[in-house]
Amino acid sequence: MSPRLEFEGKDVEKASQKACEELKIPKEKLKYDVISYGATGIFGLVGIKKAKIRVTLPNSTPEDNTEEKDFEHNNELKKHVTEVECSTEQARLGDKAIASISDESVNLGKNVLQRIIDLITTGAEISFEKKSDRILFYIKGDNIAILIGKQGQTLEAMQYLVEKIVNKHGEQRIRIQIDIEGYLEKRQNNLKGLAGRLAEKAKRSGKPITTGQMNAHDRRIVHLALRDDSGVRTQSVGDGFLKKLLIFPSKKYPRKRKT
Repeated sequence: MSPRLEFEGKDVEKASQKACEELKIPKEKLKYDVISYGATGIFGLVGIKKAKIRVTLPNSTPEDNTEEKDFEHNNELKKHVTEVECSTEQARLGDKAIASISDESVNLGKNVLQRIIDLITTGAEISFEKKSDRILFYIKGDNIAILIGKQGQTLEAMQYLVEKIVNKHGEQRIRIQIDIEGYLEKRQNNLKGLAGRLAEKAKRSGKPITTGQMNAHDRRIVHLALRDDSGVRTQSVGDGFLKKLLIFPSKKYPRKRKT
């Protein structure tokens, strides 16, 4: 079976062009299947999806050993396939290479965030820290509660927009996190405490407990907080950006009768 590789681009044409350049295969000889045609999104900003194709590589055995160029070309193909397979295996095993985040991405994210903040309040200062796979922005200043919003909804919206804009201009996906005066740590600790209390309540009553609506980040904190608790299991329910979380007691924790 011939090896296959996947390539992405703004559209199918860009994806196939990228495949031709990296594999050094003429366009008329490129064989591929379209996995996704992509989407332009809203105003070319939110909801953008890249086109994706799956390229079937030709057999890399040279027919004429006297053709040095063909021999080198086939070796390059083998090398490229091996590199892709190795990187895929590393990702599957969780052995992530540390991503290199450019200063351009940091500056873009900071400028976009500053413009959003200036439309909401004044006097806020932004600093940042580059992590292995994300950029963490810190905001300090007066009247910053307005930037957090009810249950962190304003903060979540800002984070979403900045991440979309930063990733619109780069091939590598970069996660964006925004922290306002230590809000993220406080919110995480509060959610862990809430998860523990609701889990115990579910065990005592023998009935599932429902949380209020949560964004994806908060739901993940609750899921992880209860992941090792064999007495309960969790499940997100609902549609849209905000969903509720159900905490089910396991069968070995029957409802306790009142005495």
